[in-house]
Amino acid sequence: MLARLSLLFAFMMFLTSGVLRVAKPAPPASGLLVVANQKEHTLLLVDPDNRRELAKIVVGVNGHEVMASKDGRFAYVPIYGNSGVGRPGTDGSTIDVIDLQARKLAATIDLGKPLRPHRAEFGPDGLLYVTAELANVVDVIDPSTRKVLAEIPTGEPQSHMLVLSNDGQRGYTANVSAGSVSVLDLAKRSLITTIPVAKIVQRISISPDSRRIFTHDQDAPRIAVIDAATNKITNWIELPAVAYASESTPDGRWLLAVSMTANKLFVVDLQSLKVVRSFEAPERSSEILIRPDGELAYVSGTGAGKIAVLDVRSWKLLPPIDLTPGVDGMVWVSASR
Repeated sequence: MLARLSLLFAFMMFLTSGVLRVAKPAPPASGLLVVANQKEHTLLLVDPDNRRELAKIVVGVNGHEVMASKDGRFAYVPIYGNSGVGRPGTDGSTIDVIDLQARKLAATIDLGKPLRPHRAEFGPDGLLYVTAELANVVDVIDPSTRKVLAEIPTGEPQSHMLVLSNDGQRGYTANVSAGSVSVLDLAKRSLITTIPVAKIVQRISISPDSRRIFTHDQDAPRIAVIDAATNKITNWIELPAVAYASESTPDGRWLLAVSMTANKLFVVDLQSLKVVRSFEAPERSSEILIRPDGELAYVSGTGAGKIAVLDVRSWKLLPPIDLTPGVDGMVWVSASR
């Protein structure tokens, strides 16, 4: 009996000594889905394989978009403000930096003035480019010092979304109420030209080879196709409903476009520029993210609080990821990083 009590006492001491620790769940095999929730003012770390939320980090009011560093260590959430484009409300002036390993807020970058920063993109030069809507510019930020290095003028108001060419030479912004696209020389940090598109546009995407830019007319169900070589609209893609966002598959074969008003996801053949498939999308879908391997596409439903999952190989919808209303911008962090 005494021997048993001694063993029990030793085991209890072992448990309370801190030697025994519960291991953290293994990271998702494929990668991590990082999602900005603009209604909750949070950043969500999501395991897409098991469709579960791993962590929730509080950020400023409101973060709409998110970008990750190339090494997958940090996420950057521009703090836009508590209203929509062109509407009265608070004017954000910061970017929150989240340590994805520690799962906590690591720093806040002060942009120095109210700007309503929105979309962030990393260039091949390692610098962070962020739309600064109220100043009609794109801010250039050194992530190592967390300082603003320069401003690139867009020449138009409400420069909301941004894409960069693969070589890091060009940037393109969608200017919402101006209904135009600005073409930026990132090396010279200057405006090349603005391209009139429609009365109002929303969001912008670029083909994997950087030869075509796509933006979405908000008054007519069509997508403008801009030739990067000439900076001119060469085609229009006609749709069944007005598109809000789009994204090309990595092989350049397909363009996925989502309609926020119709709750539909369209698949466009980029050879014929015709819609060849359509799917139901979550309520008020706002963004599309296609995994780097091109196998799965994620569509965030801001109103529904769901992320739709489309198998691009079989063209079948998989069970959605259930989160909370407000899910918006997304970025993929590969498991190998």
